[in-house]
Parts: sequence; structure tokens; C-alpha cells
Amino acid sequence: MESSTTPSLPSVPPPSSSSSSSGPLTPALDAEEGVEELTLVVKWSGREYTVRVCGDDSVAELKRRICEATNVLPKRQKLLYPKLATKLSDDSILLCHLPLKPSVRMTMIGTVEDDIIVDQVDAPEVIDDFELGQDEVTEIKDKEVNKQKLRRRVNQYKFSTKPLTYFWLPYVLMIELLNPCRKGKKLLVLDIDYTLFDHRSTAENPLELMRPYLHEFLSAVYAEYDIIIWSATSMKWVELKMGQLGVLSNPNYKITALLDHLAMITVQSDSHGIFECKPLGLIWGQFPEVYNSKNTIMFDDLRRNFVMNPQNGLIIKPFRKAHLYRGTDQELMKLTRYLLAIAGLDDLSLLDHGYWESYAEDSTKRRRHR
Repeated sequence: MESSTTPSLPSVPPPSSSSSSSGPLTPALDAEEGVEELTLVVKWSGREYTVRVCGDDSVAELKRRICEATNVLPKRQKLLYPKLATKLSDDSILLCHLPLKPSVRMTMIGTVEDDIIVDQVDAPEVIDDFELGQDEVTEIKDKEVNKQKLRRRVNQYKFSTKPLTYFWLPYVLMIELLNPCRKGKKLLVLDIDYTLFDHRSTAENPLELMRPYLHEFLSAVYAEYDIIIWSATSMKWVELKMGQLGVLSNPNYKITALLDHLAMITVQSDSHGIFECKPLGLIWGQFPEVYNSKNTIMFDDLRRNFVMNPQNGLIIKPFRKAHLYRGTDQELMKLTRYLLAIAGLDDLSLLDHGYWESYAEDSTKRRRHR
């Protein structure tokens, strides 16, 4: 009999109707991290929003936190502050290097996305056009400032079994746990764009852009893996796409949770500057009794997304030009064999997932000769 785990909710008061504050900027010291914490008031659309950040956060992280409060995507935000407009347009600058004053409020100009489909098609294409050396990857994942960012992200996020998706409590972001975690199962974390869906092509029916064998793949691996979808886009886009593709209502498998770009963190490399990634430690920190580095694997078409957990990442071949390749793409069928072949192993992090195809082929040959 399978056992399931659901997290307890934090003991916090209900949210107020307005996210206002009495002071624009209040510096404080985070006792656990030893990092200066800033409480910033941002004015947008006639209202004021309180945003908490740390001195070692970048402008990109500030925009992410503003997005959490306003739903205005970071790429749509223009931040106005006396004599700092140019610097606030550089996402790589750390907030501790900016002369932010307690007496001055920040203004944000931006628009909430109304047409999600248009937003995705018009968005600049993200291409993994750089490789990080092994030494640099190790440095990034072991850097204390990145570990601090991860710990803060774990503290900011709480999962709930109640149907609330995103719901604000003071300084806590509530996310709906769609289905209970199953003890004894491994965890599969999946990207969406170019992994499960060709988001750049156009079609009358979204199903025409779905990667071949998606439902067969999810149905087969669900026997051994819990499934979490983690996209670098907005939650509205994630829910829309997964709903249109029938992923959230398929009777043969269940999705544990959905995560979006707000759950990501920014890291910096010496060779390529600041970029965003998906730290699996966020999930492990929420469910330490169920998921860990030994039983988790992530599929993504961008290598840098699992820079904080390189031993858990598998680079999937991007699914582009669906109209040309949907009749021949068999990536998910092959990956089904791989996931089922390794499901019985005690520690998935010991594998080199770069050789997954060879492992799957060898496993198939061994079964044939039994």
C-alpha cells in the first residue's frame, strides 16, 4: 500500500487587502544568514507593495520579488528611482552596491500580461549557447551566497493541499500541492518549453505542438516516479498549457505540483555573468522526508537550469518545429525505458545522465537475453 505525505501549513495570519508598509526601506540583519535584509516599498498602478530582499540579491532578484507581488513579469518592469534608473536596468548589479535611501520609494512601470499566448510567441527565444566548465559549476553550487539564496527561497515557499494555487500570506508564497507525495517513489522534475511542448511554432490546436508520446510517457513513469512540472515561464502559462494538453486531468497519472519562474534563483558565473536556474533543493527542503538528491532526476533542454544540481540533470533533445518532427520524434519513448531501468537504483546521482541512451540500450539488450 502506498503512503503519501502532505505538508503542514505555516501558522500565519490571513493576508490583508493591501500590501502597504509604513516605511519605504528598512534594513535589518538576517540572524540566520548574517545578510542585510531590506524591506522596500514599490509604487505601481496607484498602490504600494512591500518587497523583502537582501543586500546580496541582484536587481534581477528584486524584479522577481516585485513580480510575486504584482504579477508583472520581470521583463515587463521598468524601475524608477532618483539617479538610479540606468543601474536598475542592469539585472546583474547587487542591491548592496546601490545607494537606496529609506526616505525614497521606488516606482515600477509595467503591464500584467493579458494574452499569455501572444506573450510566449513574442518572447525572445532562450538558447543554451554557453557551456560551464566543471570547476565553474562546482564553484557556483558550492558558493555560500547561492546556498543562502536557496535557503531563503525554501523559507518563502510553502505547499498547501488546499486549491489555492498562488496565495499570499505575509512573506510566504503558498503553492498548491495538486496531489500528495508518495513515499517510496522517486521524483521526476520536467521542464515544459521544448521538453514537452514546442512553444514557438503555431497551430490551431495546441495538441499539434505536444511532444509525441507525452501521455504514454507520463503514464508509464508514474508507476515509479512522482512528477513535478517546473517551467521558467509564468504560472498562468504553466496551468494553461498543461490544461490544454490534458496533463492535469489524465486518469492514468497525477501531477504532484507545478512550479514557475518565481521558484528559480539567480546565480553568477565568472564567464557568463548572471543567469537563472532551478535549484532542486527548493523541493528537497519542502519535502525532506520524501525527496532528496538520491531519488530525483530533472529533464530540461537547458543545461544551466540544473547548475545547482548537475548530478541530477538530464539534457533532453529540444522538441522544435513540431510540424516537421512530430511524426519521427521518439525521445520520450526512449526516456521511458531509461527511467524505468534506473528506478530500482538506490542513488540516481551516481549516474552520468549524459550517457542515458547507452544505458537504456544496454538495459533493453539485457532483458532480451534473459
